[in-house]
Amino acid sequence: MKQRVIAFVAVLLLVGCTGEPQTIVSELNGKTMGTTWSVKIAHPENAPVSSAAQGQIEALLVEVNNQMSTWQKDSEVSLFNAESAPYTVEVSAPHARIVAAALELSQQTGGKFDPTIGPVVNLWGFGPPRKENRLPTDAEVEQARAQVGFEAISVEGMMLSKSADRRLDLSAIAKGHGVDVVADHLISMGYPNHLVEIGGEMRAGGNKGPDGVWRVAIEKPVEDDRAIQTVIPVSDIGIATSGDYRNYREIAGQKFHHAMDPDTGRPVEHDLGSVTVLHPSAALADGWATALLVIGADKGLELAEQQGLAAYFIRRGDQGLRAEHTTAFAPYLEATQ
Repeated sequence: MKQRVIAFVAVLLLVGCTGEPQTIVSELNGKTMGTTWSVKIAHPENAPVSSAAQGQIEALLVEVNNQMSTWQKDSEVSLFNAESAPYTVEVSAPHARIVAAALELSQQTGGKFDPTIGPVVNLWGFGPPRKENRLPTDAEVEQARAQVGFEAISVEGMMLSKSADRRLDLSAIAKGHGVDVVADHLISMGYPNHLVEIGGEMRAGGNKGPDGVWRVAIEKPVEDDRAIQTVIPVSDIGIATSGDYRNYREIAGQKFHHAMDPDTGRPVEHDLGSVTVLHPSAALADGWATALLVIGADKGLELAEQQGLAAYFIRRGDQGLRAEHTTAFAPYLEATQ
């Protein structure tokens, strides 16, 4: 589960000085994927947002859940997971496309992003069903880890296959995909200026009016606080942050967060508090943020540079928090100065 990026927007009335129609920002919101969604649309005052928009967005998000929710027993992914290998089934085109993207990301990260990590996630109590509040035994960890391995999953066209018993878990990319689905729909409706958010994953389109682009804040990775690390301007880009400071469990006085290392079957342990990734695709921003959090700051920064990603890392140390970023992220920081 990702951390929330704070959007510095409100329902604003932006008064033009040229006699042209004023620009206002309207907001729609609801619940999905066990979290909340919000949409902000900047539009001329004399061209209000269609009354059908709310229902259309909700229908689109229901469809995403029907395809990719591991909490929904009759979703496409849950039905696929319930079958024994070898198994091949035709799935919806969006589902096939997201699985293909997840598998490519797995290859690019040397398996640190793995869409079959579900058994490990569930063992540590971060997925269905909820586990009792105790540490897993070494034997349980090894048993769960033996069920992980993206190489057993393949997709060709709309045909999804597994050659060994694996369970797909697309939670590290599905919310970002939902953001993309909604943002693309808004564009098709004639609303290019928008900010879409689902559970902290975002995509900004165009700008919020005459005064410029959307601005979002990146939080400090601090528990029980909403302190801001930096604020950046964004336009036509997806934004995702993954961190260890919100979604964690405390067992026997020790904290364990949700980012799991497929190689060990255990929560990662390093000094990286959060990673923010900007990418034209919110789904890939979502997936890359998860992958880089698992990898850690040193190797993650190196890989992000190789991939040309705009990524912002916040590390913990004896002297407090320290931020590092890739070359591609620098323009966003420079724009705030």
